[in-house]
Formats: sequence, C-alpha cells, structure tokens
Amino acid sequence: MSEFIIEAYRDSAANTAGKIYPLVRAAKLKSDFARVFSAHLGHLIGGGRFETEGLLVTGPSGTGKTTEIGALIRQFNSDKIALPDGSRARFAECVLKGIGTWKDLGKATATAIGYPVSSKARLTQSEIWDIVVREAKLAGVIGIHFDEAQHIFREKSDADRFAVLDSFKTLMKSHNWPLMLIFSGVPELNGYIKMETQLHRMLHRIRFNDINTPNDYRTIHEIVGSYALKAGVDVDPDLMSQDFFDRLVAAAAYRWGLLIEITEGAVAETQFTGAETLVRNNFTDWWVGKTKVSRVATPFTHSEYKTLYRKDHPFMDALDD
Repeated sequence: MSEFIIEAYRDSAANTAGKIYPLVRAAKLKSDFARVFSAHLGHLIGGGRFETEGLLVTGPSGTGKTTEIGALIRQFNSDKIALPDGSRARFAECVLKGIGTWKDLGKATATAIGYPVSSKARLTQSEIWDIVVREAKLAGVIGIHFDEAQHIFREKSDADRFAVLDSFKTLMKSHNWPLMLIFSGVPELNGYIKMETQLHRMLHRIRFNDINTPNDYRTIHEIVGSYALKAGVDVDPDLMSQDFFDRLVAAAAYRWGLLIEITEGAVAETQFTGAETLVRNNFTDWWVGKTKVSRVATPFTHSEYKTLYRKDHPFMDALDD
C-alpha cells in the first residue's frame, strides 16, 4: 500500500462517489429538463425547422448545481434514448471557467462533443459553430451543459458579450440541428443572459435556493443519517439536535452542496479513527483540517458561531476578512 493512500478517506470517497441525496430541487430540475427534451424530440420526429429551449440554473457557489446537473446528464445519457435517425441521444458538458473569447468557446464546445479543433485552424466564428452543429448531429448530441458560464462574460465589453450570447442563440436556433443548452452559474449569470432577450426567453429558469431553517431541519437530519448509514456507522443523538443543525448550516454557509461536503468529510474522519459512531468532534476535526483554525473557533464549538461565520464567506470566519 502506498504511503500516499489513506484507506479510510479513499473508502469513504468511493462509497459516496456518484451518490446524490434526492433534494426536492432535483425533481424540479428533472421535470423541466424532461419537458424541454420531450418537445425537442417531438420536433425532431415531426421534421422541419424549429427553435429549441434550454435551462438556466443559478445559485451561489457551493449550492450543488454542477453535481445535480451532472447526475441528471449521466442518467439521461445512460438511458440511450433513440432519436429518429436511429442514433442514441446524449448530452455533452463543457466547463467555461478559463474560457476567454468566442473562438475559445467554440473550440471548447467542439472538444466537449468529441471533435477537437486544432489550435492552428484559421476558422471564422460561423465556421466553428457549423462544425459544432455538424459533429453534434453525427454523434447524436442533442444538447450541451455550459458550467461556470458567468466566467465567459466577466471583464468583457458589451460587444464581446453580445458576440458570445449570439453564439449560444445560434446553436439553439440552428436550422440543421438545434441544440438544447443548459447554462449554470452564480446569480450574476442571469443578468448577462438577460442582455440577449431572445435567448433569455428560450430558457426555463431554475434557482437553487439556500437552506431554510427551521423548514429544512428534517432534510438535514436525513442527510446526516443517510451518509452515516452508507459508511456503516451510528449517529450520536447529539447530531439530531437543533443546536447541531444550526451549526452545520452556518458552517455550510446555508448551501446544500457544502453541507453535504462537510458531512462526507466528517464521516471520513469517523472511519479514519475507527470509531463506530459519528459525533460532533468528527465535524470539528474535519473543519480544523480544512481551515486550520483553532478547535475553539469552529462553527461546531464557538458560542458566537452565527456572527463569526457568515453566509457570504464559506469556510472563513469574520477575522479573515
């Protein structure tokens, strides 16, 4: 066994990999996606030209957008739904963090559908998107998820933003092979998309909301219990208290994705120590390892945790500002 492998952390990660807690928002996401795809498939069967629709999923960083959408796309692709030409429908994914220009966007999109464009290729904007549409149709790619989409709009002139927005609209309105698009990102993304009114109109908008206490106490209870169950450990009754739930929510900056990340980490700490019960100290241990703060200053131990840890600064206390 390599000295770089800690079995408890490896096994904990392997045990939870690909497992998504079924939050209510996942059903909403799946329902809207199914509605858009069903209409898209119907248009393909009917023949003729059509404009497709898409989804705009926004929420603060750490709310779990990428995880939820990724799980949805994996499930969709595994269904291997037949298209009218006999090919199997699939969705591609493209991360836009670090993408600068419309040409970078086009090349990244082509790569996402399985057709990399040479960096030396001298192609116009129109030619790149023609390649994307052509190869998507040949591969049965009916849509693309653009993750972290706000990055391509930041620090750009309005003219450059409109060029990118026009590229997206072109994909959705293609006469040859309209592509369903899913955009995900932080709330500012909605403002960028609104600049192109036609594109904004074509999108179903979904907001990933913050954790709402006390309404979400039951869900938090189930998440902690389910991850402990997967790891084969018991849960200390102390972790089923309102005090602990409030501290866990504060630690997660009210974001579901971070709450699940922290819980997974605490469960891994339990397995690392060989304990049979998940306790509050496991959450403290994980937090100290993550942030290097004193044990007395974590959200799970400090008496003033609600003012020390704020929603807009995940994993940071007020003294770090």
